[in-house]
Amino acid sequence: MNQAMNQAMNHAIPVGSAMDEETARAEIYGLLAQLYYVAPTPELMSSLRVAVTEAPAAGGFLEEPWRQVVAAARDTPDAQVRAEYDALFGGVGKPEVYLFGSHYLSGFLNEKPLARLRTDLAALGLARDETMPDTEDHVAYLFEVMRYLIAGDDVEVANLTRQSEFFSHHLQPWATKLCEAILAHPKARFYRSVAAFTQAFLEVETQGFDMLE
Repeated sequence: MNQAMNQAMNHAIPVGSAMDEETARAEIYGLLAQLYYVAPTPELMSSLRVAVTEAPAAGGFLEEPWRQVVAAARDTPDAQVRAEYDALFGGVGKPEVYLFGSHYLSGFLNEKPLARLRTDLAALGLARDETMPDTEDHVAYLFEVMRYLIAGDDVEVANLTRQSEFFSHHLQPWATKLCEAILAHPKARFYRSVAAFTQAFLEVETQGFDMLE
């Protein structure tokens, strides 16, 4: 997993070949899943602090947002990042910022959007590990599904059509609202840069899928 993190950081901006771009997309989704699921580990923060920030071609759309993530990682101690994660997304009862799609799509948790998601996941042959405490509409789970749909070996499932459908149904309608909630929150420091990068990456993904139509 650490190797994948390092690769994601090194390729977190557009690269040359189609194969490299697909690898980079999958690794960015994987990295974002880890950043949103739990507070980053010291190992992940250490990797972020030494990550490459220059794009192969100057002016890449994701270059500056990624540079800000790396800069924020370098400026923020591990303990402060953990405290920020808990302040934004944790706590007992209602969190400051929800990470679940149903909240943004319906205003409530465990509502119809989650049921539709479970139906679509079953059609892909996917199901939540019962040991995981959160529901499938957690943004980290959805990012992991996208990573699988890009990097998986089963071409019947892991293909652009499935990626586009899943993204448009289960991420595009609400993930930018999550980013906006984080960006607007006064307690967000490190995660403000993560949200800005996420927002930029989702914009790139949206434009790419739009070109398929």
